[in-house]
Amino acid sequence: MKKITKLVFAIIICQAAGAVGSLFTTPAISSWYVFLNKPSFSPPNWLFGPVWVTLYTLMGVALYLIWQKGLDKKQVKIAFWFFIIHLIFNASWSVLFFGFLNPLAGLFLIIVIWGMILFLMLKFFKLDKRASWLLLPYLIWVSFATVLNFSIWLLN
Repeated sequence: MKKITKLVFAIIICQAAGAVGSLFTTPAISSWYVFLNKPSFSPPNWLFGPVWVTLYTLMGVALYLIWQKGLDKKQVKIAFWFFIIHLIFNASWSVLFFGFLNPLAGLFLIIVIWGMILFLMLKFFKLDKRASWLLLPYLIWVSFATVLNFSIWLLN
């Protein structure tokens, strides 16, 4: 597969996780989420979309950099497939939090996702430092989202 095709495909894979999540998020924003008690540091709803599109793009570039190392190598294959599994967990958070209207289940899952991101960063760092650093904004955002999720659960 040509490099540009791999890059585009890696970004599309990541954006697809966001698209799946948005199927559950979008309807719940105006019918449920808007009525929740939220902490004062809760960002405006319009900010989440652009942030996630940016993060999924960075994640896609990171995945591409790892993929370029060759899936025939054991450590690359492990990192690649763990990343894909982590994307399933990522999309599942929206299902739990927004689809099932369950902030507590979302909180448990986002803590797992945070650990998965950290694990990915460590695995990626051994393979391509750039790929690891590209995940740092994602880790920071998920750290913030974890505190937000906890606060929403606590307030409601």
